[in-house]
Amino acid sequence: MSRLVDWLDRRTGLQHLLREALGEAIPGGARLAYVFGSGLLLVFLSQVITGVFLALYYVPSADHAHVTVAYMVKEVASGSFLRSLHAYGSSAMIIVVLLHVAQTLIYGSYKGAREILWMAGCVLFALVLGMAFTGYLLPWDQKAYFATAVGTNILGEVPLIGEWLQRLVRGGADMGTLTVSRFFVAHVFLIPGAIFAFVGLHVFLFRKAGPAGPPSVEAGRQRTELFYPRQLLMDVGFAVTIIVCLGAIAWMWPAELGPEANPADTRFLPRPEWYYVPVFQWLKYWKGSSAVVGIVIIPAIVAVFFVGLPFFDRSPERAPSKRPVTVGAFVAVLLSLALLGVLSVVEDRRDPAIAEQLAAQREVDRQFTAEPFEPEESPASLKTAKAALADPATARGKAIYEAQSCDACHGDAGQGTPGASALIGLAAKYPADELQRVLKIPTQEMTDGGMMPVDISDDDLRVLVAYVNALR
Repeated sequence: MSRLVDWLDRRTGLQHLLREALGEAIPGGARLAYVFGSGLLLVFLSQVITGVFLALYYVPSADHAHVTVAYMVKEVASGSFLRSLHAYGSSAMIIVVLLHVAQTLIYGSYKGAREILWMAGCVLFALVLGMAFTGYLLPWDQKAYFATAVGTNILGEVPLIGEWLQRLVRGGADMGTLTVSRFFVAHVFLIPGAIFAFVGLHVFLFRKAGPAGPPSVEAGRQRTELFYPRQLLMDVGFAVTIIVCLGAIAWMWPAELGPEANPADTRFLPRPEWYYVPVFQWLKYWKGSSAVVGIVIIPAIVAVFFVGLPFFDRSPERAPSKRPVTVGAFVAVLLSLALLGVLSVVEDRRDPAIAEQLAAQREVDRQFTAEPFEPEESPASLKTAKAALADPATARGKAIYEAQSCDACHGDAGQGTPGASALIGLAAKYPADELQRVLKIPTQEMTDGGMMPVDISDDDLRVLVAYVNALR
């Protein structure tokens, strides 16, 4: 055995690489606070492995995506477990990357010639969020379709290039096979490839700069400990714990799959995954012409300060108590995001109509998941598909209705709120052309009630009216 090892070492330098990797000196000694980076990498590798098995059965098209996922979940041995492990793994990645960012920021580990290291980490953070977003659409069920429709509508609000960005992501004006195909390519090839590249860059820069150590200078001078064995055991133990916990959750609470996406469904209430709920709630407060402030300007300012933190916080102090502004701002942002998430849940529960509809949607998902696999479409689903193809303007209009935050006043699916009337049955009161006119130039009565002019293109206005007329 030793001769084989020597043979490999002469040709690969394997022992030298292992000594370099395992013999790294850690100022202040091994700590549990340092496990998040390695844990994140191992969870990502777990996502790659489970994703490969899922891709063996998946067909990235609007016609076959949902049925292939349903086949995996209901027919393939351990298919439901693998999909659940992959689905919960995306949440785990976001949690661990947030912990890693928090530890780095609180410890001040971005200081001391680590600016590029920090920025590479910020890119990895964005890529992890991108992985979660692109993967969410792929099952092509109701919640995946409508949540992604809302997300891609946000791109349309970007000044000058918004419509171009939206069409680029969707592959056209509406969501369909080209959308699924593009999201699949991004999720399986482009973003993972970028993650591997930036992980390599991140590790290279980390080894170049060396571990920052604890924030206290005195603690850092107490002792130095090699990465092997204690820190290695901590890192592996943390990663294994995450995988085991994910496996237990996936086994006991399998991820549900809802019915196939029906773009013509005007009553479905889209709700994103938990990690995008704060953004969903935040967008409710920005309407009309002010939407660009909440969607583009404020997030851009926060991103610039976050990515450029090493350049703004140039003090050599690393102790959190001596950096109250930086640490306080970070904690405030986290608390604000948590508050937005709580507000979103509370608002849904306080509105009886919304709460009832969301509960009905969850029950439909549970029933569909429990039903046996059907390789052929039922007559009901054929009828639904024909309805969607017959009036694609309705699906586009629903997306515009949500993007313009019309639901903030008139409620989801136009059911009305205490502050604004219901839109159901409005087609009987106004012909389509007159409805377009009053939306652009509201009557005095509508203006007194808080109605603002709808400032969108004529084409978008037409499909918005088509959606309103379809409300029943």
